[in-house]
Amino acid sequence: MDLQHIRSAVLLSKKLNFTKTAEALHIVQPALSRKIKQLEEAIEAPLFRRNKRNVELTHAGSYFIPEMEKLLLQYDFIIKRTHQVHKGEAGELKIGFTHSVMQSILPEILVDIRKNLPNIKTILKELNNRDQYIRLQSGELDIGFATNPLVPVGLKSKVLHIDNYAVLVPRGFDMNRLHVNGFSTFTKEPFIFPSKTDGPNYVNIIESICTSAGFIPNVVHETDSVSTSIRLIEAGMGVSLEPISSLRGLHLPIDFYELKDTPQKARLTMIWNPKLEVEHPKLFSLLNTIK
Repeated sequence: MDLQHIRSAVLLSKKLNFTKTAEALHIVQPALSRKIKQLEEAIEAPLFRRNKRNVELTHAGSYFIPEMEKLLLQYDFIIKRTHQVHKGEAGELKIGFTHSVMQSILPEILVDIRKNLPNIKTILKELNNRDQYIRLQSGELDIGFATNPLVPVGLKSKVLHIDNYAVLVPRGFDMNRLHVNGFSTFTKEPFIFPSKTDGPNYVNIIESICTSAGFIPNVVHETDSVSTSIRLIEAGMGVSLEPISSLRGLHLPIDFYELKDTPQKARLTMIWNPKLEVEHPKLFSLLNTIK
């Protein structure tokens, strides 16, 4: 018994005519009869009841044929999907991202992937920079999207977008102080920063905004969660710095001011394991066109 025997039986169940079925299969009728007999002997059950005038399914055939049709569909799907995976048109894509990237460029990238490669399933994980490095190196992630990453040796990267930072303050904060004194107005304010161990380059850059203004920030809270940072600011626990894009679309209970003239910028960066270029060539070609 092989797939051809099963396909022949399925076609015969549709046509219920040996002559027409043999013609459709481009074989002679005796060859079709042998295939059906061999199949019935293999499963030890008659599938068709036939005489000189009629062909009909037996009770066993009425069960066997629909079940085999399901298996054939599954088989055909597996063959097609295997070919797609080989060509990089299907499979899973594991993506890590930081909050600011999801609030800015990542949704459009995901739309492009879905439009051009609909058979690729994307698995999304919000992760800090450090965790993205580790998982990219171990193969747990295929692509990372991070802000101001310090890309380890062995990984590749591309800056996709450069963003201004914004200072986040409680409602009612006197912004005139900022206009008069510049960023040094925050010299005595408590700051809420991400953990330096989870993104040292990112934290070094936002710290340098403070040191360029002539002071070392007084960091009283550390959190990698933007929502947590916002709640702490709302409660009057301090101020913080975030890429302006991370605030997009949010109904904020706090105020913020975009630092347009500050030389320090948030560089939203795509990082990937080079094996992606081999395993998903079409996907990588698509990602490489992003500007």
